[in-house]
Amino acid sequence: MTDLDLNAYRAAAMSHAQALGLFEQVLGHQPVSAPGSGLTYAMWAGPVRPVPSRSGLNEVSARLELRGQVFCPADSEPMDDVDVTVTNAVSKLMGAYCGDFTLGDLVGNVDLLGAHGEPLSSDMGYTTFAGGTTYRVATLTIPLIINAAWSEVA
Repeated sequence: MTDLDLNAYRAAAMSHAQALGLFEQVLGHQPVSAPGSGLTYAMWAGPVRPVPSRSGLNEVSARLELRGQVFCPADSEPMDDVDVTVTNAVSKLMGAYCGDFTLGDLVGNVDLLGAHGEPLSSDMGYTTFAGGTTYRVATLTIPLIINAAWSEVA
């Protein structure tokens, strides 16, 4: 059994973001204060659930969602390019996760098309931090399937 190794999964996913060279910072946590100027990528753990269709008589596979957010100050100039900049970063991140969909053999796969729940996806919105700084934000769901995560013992 593999158990869940969040440090390894998060590090592998964050390394893709760092390798893209798009982000001024890549964080392993959801920021509680304004992350600064330029693009920032933050990642943290989301829900964990068993995956019945990938489990057997003596082992249980798991689905761990990593959550990522791309932050860009909403008042960046030119303002018409804010969505373009954020969407471009999301596209490159998704391409990286599709291109290494086992995260270097750490996981069974990234559930790209949603065979076991929500697929690799992104939603756009805004967030405001203390002090009034508003950011355009893309929130990614990066679903990881971990084969044989836990043992079933009678």
